[in-house]
Amino acid sequence: MTFTRLATEFLTRALPPELSHELALKALEHGLFPRIERVDDPILRTSAMGLDFPNPLGMAAGFDKDARAFPALLAMGFGHVEVGTVTPLAQAGNPPPRLFRVRREGAIINRMGFNNAGHAAAHARISRWRDAGGRGILGVNIGANKDSLDRVRDYALGARCFAPVADYLTINVSSPNTPGLRNLQASEELARILDGVHAEIARGGHATPVLVKIAPDLDDAALEAIVETAVAHGADGLVISNTTVSRPSSLRPRDALEPGGLSGRPLFSLSTRMLARAHLLAGGRLLLVGAGGVDSGEHAWQKIRAGATLVQLYTGFIYEGPEIVPAILHHVAKRLRQNGFTSIDEAVGSGAQDWLTDHRTTGERT
Repeated sequence: MTFTRLATEFLTRALPPELSHELALKALEHGLFPRIERVDDPILRTSAMGLDFPNPLGMAAGFDKDARAFPALLAMGFGHVEVGTVTPLAQAGNPPPRLFRVRREGAIINRMGFNNAGHAAAHARISRWRDAGGRGILGVNIGANKDSLDRVRDYALGARCFAPVADYLTINVSSPNTPGLRNLQASEELARILDGVHAEIARGGHATPVLVKIAPDLDDAALEAIVETAVAHGADGLVISNTTVSRPSSLRPRDALEPGGLSGRPLFSLSTRMLARAHLLAGGRLLLVGAGGVDSGEHAWQKIRAGATLVQLYTGFIYEGPEIVPAILHHVAKRLRQNGFTSIDEAVGSGAQDWLTDHRTTGERT
């Protein structure tokens, strides 16, 4: 077992989840991280939203809420990092305990509640990195304060703050841990948010791409409405998906009854089937980012087959450690060549229909 793997095991077994997370962030923030293999394979390069990604693998929002650790994550070989969710004003989030490991399922339950230090703190860190010549693709995930009287305006403020320094923005209307937030996925509300965000981006003279992060618990009609609203109101794509409020039957009763959003391996099939449906509904009109349950190279490959141009992980990184990054990238490159593809773009959506008719585990597909 490598030292990196031993350190990961210690953090995820010996310490409470939130303390473990904070220690990992502090280490990354101060440049203390393993120098793992960087995978630079031309077959993994892809262009999306006017940006050139060195590979399709990214760190999902939620890991680095306050833009503290993203330079280290990019140095590890991620093709992009999405920081946040960031709200206009700092807020403490929900009371602890609010983060729970479900190790035997490779899962985490959280009810953090958008705990973050606010726009100004994250903007200052990103600006310093930009001014110092920092390189890499950085997304900023923006949200609304829990007690905001005008949540639509909060998203516009996020666009005003971060459009000048982010490579793309993601509108988070799908966290289950802020009361009423998921109601903003409704067509009328989402349209108002997108219009406000685009107005702020244009007002600042920027052309920053905009994604919308959605919940995996939507029915088919709601998903279709979101796709059409996103297209009609200028979104560049969707991140599919956030955590789920559903609970698989395999969870122990004490875990199943824990409130919050479930992430990790149990989310994989649910989020990937939604990704496949969105791919077919969008018909190439939206970029799709596949998130939810990715903890292996095969999972990343199946996200691409289902319709994702980019793939994100978070919980898989927590349990598997930094070595998961080159492992995933090598596997995806191998799968592309095995299937006769010469690029990510050629593979995107090649198995979408399968995901709507075949609910078996990913290991049973090719």
